[in-house]
Amino acid sequence: MVSHIQLSFPPKRRGFHLITHDVLRQVGLLPQSGILHLFLQHTSAGLCINENADPSVRVDFETSFNRLVPEGNQYYTHTMEGPDDMPAHIKASLVGFSVSIPIQSGKLALGTWQGIYLCEFRNRATARNVVATIYQ
Repeated sequence: MVSHIQLSFPPKRRGFHLITHDVLRQVGLLPQSGILHLFLQHTSAGLCINENADPSVRVDFETSFNRLVPEGNQYYTHTMEGPDDMPAHIKASLVGFSVSIPIQSGKLALGTWQGIYLCEFRNRATARNVVATIYQ
């Protein structure tokens, strides 16, 4: 059995945002077993799973990604939507747009220190939409 739920997240500032609890709240009751697949419907943000305990991890992610893909490079040709747009597309492609998480005993089978991140790469983002698919 497959079910789809449309999730929505209000605009967030640029950075890495833990959304695990928001995902669970919007998805509701999980089946005893299965897979939760999350797909972000945007090209300038991403989804990933990583460290959920120490907030400095989020700062280090932001710093590292900005060094890897800086704004203002003269070789960017896609510049009509602002200096953060093309770097946001590249960063999102590096992170990816989806994650899949096993469901065991009615809970996400995340590791002790794992959480789901919405990685926002735009300076002035809009609301973000995620399709949650539950396979059971």
